[in-house]
Amino acid sequence: MTAILREPSSLGGVTTLRDRNIGATTQLASQVSINFGSSLAGLLIPVVGSIVVVAVRQLITAIVLVPVVRPRPRGHSMRTLWPVIVLGVILAVMNLSFYEAVGRVGLGVAVTIEFLGPLAIALITSRRILDVACALGAGVGVYLLAGNDGRMDVVGILLALLAGGCWAGYILVTRTVAARFPGLQGLSMASIISLVIVVPLALVVVDYSVIDWRVVGLLVAVGVLSSAIPYSLDLVVLRRITPRLYAIITSCAPVIAAFFGLLILGQELTLLQVAAIVLVSVSAATAIATQREQPATPLEVTATTTP
Repeated sequence: MTAILREPSSLGGVTTLRDRNIGATTQLASQVSINFGSSLAGLLIPVVGSIVVVAVRQLITAIVLVPVVRPRPRGHSMRTLWPVIVLGVILAVMNLSFYEAVGRVGLGVAVTIEFLGPLAIALITSRRILDVACALGAGVGVYLLAGNDGRMDVVGILLALLAGGCWAGYILVTRTVAARFPGLQGLSMASIISLVIVVPLALVVVDYSVIDWRVVGLLVAVGVLSSAIPYSLDLVVLRRITPRLYAIITSCAPVIAAFFGLLILGQELTLLQVAAIVLVSVSAATAIATQREQPATPLEVTATTTP
């Protein structure tokens, strides 16, 4: 993401095949890091609760972004700052609802349903028959995941959908924020606002008796894997691949999440659920891969970045 600050002119294309390969591999590593961090969060949620996990993640996000970006909120009117405030609220709600959904329905299911948010943004203005088919495929996949036999946690499904809606809102509001503030100024201020919202809640609900060095270590690992490492890797990624390729690789996230859900959390999926996750990922990748390539702007790259 920091590449937006430094080389916006390089975001529109790929210079060499080697650059593209490096960028794609790094983006895949970023997705692995994010979902590995989310799987560790799944271990912590039953112990400390999702609010505490989100608070620590947001704290580390601020620690990573603020020293680099050095946000300057002074001198801006409330009319200018309101999108940043909205973005901060969206970040807080998105992360809280997502991690709570992970604790209820499992990592693979939560990530797959959440992914409907950015997929809807990609498809909503399209009138192609292929895109309609991809949207229907993704919808069928989520329907199968939702457990039409009544055994799935309805609250967990709704929370995952809320997270997806917030992700879509993040994409839309980030465009406005990026237009008003240079680089990552707006996003760093929004991260601070999100932190201010979440930390007081965490201090109220945290059970200090369960906090030990192991728990602290896992909390820090979640923040580093889910925030610090992806932000750092984006320095490499966004200079070497187009937003479309970035989005295609991101569509693999549900499959990666399901893998870590099984490996770390022991969350087994039925064959039908596995097929549903693959269906959503393939539908998303197909819809994105077949879009007409357009020159990328810094705003478009910001909007395609995973929060």
